[in-house]
Amino acid sequence: MDMRKLKTLVDLVSESNISELEITEAEGKVRIVKAGYGVPTTMMMQPAGQMMMAPQQQAAPAGEAAPAAAPAAEPVAAPTGHVVKSPMVGTFYRSASPGSKPFAEVGAAIKEGDPICIVEAMKIMNEIEADMSGTVSKILVENGQAVEFGQPLFIIE
Repeated sequence: MDMRKLKTLVDLVSESNISELEITEAEGKVRIVKAGYGVPTTMMMQPAGQMMMAPQQQAAPAGEAAPAAAPAAEPVAAPTGHVVKSPMVGTFYRSASPGSKPFAEVGAAIKEGDPICIVEAMKIMNEIEADMSGTVSKILVENGQAVEFGQPLFIIE
């Protein structure tokens, strides 16, 4: 589903009395849920055949106690080194084409400005460049995985 159509659907939900909208097409499924005050809060797009949807938590309104954290949540260790984050929503690719050599590997020395991955957004392949020189100590995303804006991709030391 293209971004223009998705934005139109979000606008439709936010401007109407609809509280939830779910659309299934050949490319996948989109579900938009509106919370109080007329703002759409949950928007998930899934490829056809996959049903993994986790509801997003929202901050409690003023005057209400915040819900306790889930006991199953594991503490996440703060990464050491510089974190390279995704500048956009899209699909992460480690190499320019299937079967070709990845731009960056764990332990590889890279220079500022070197391409380290590609994020495909709206059928456009966007090369993501290293924003500092160093050694790639960790790759945090799998090849072909969907990424969000600001999601950590690499750790450079």
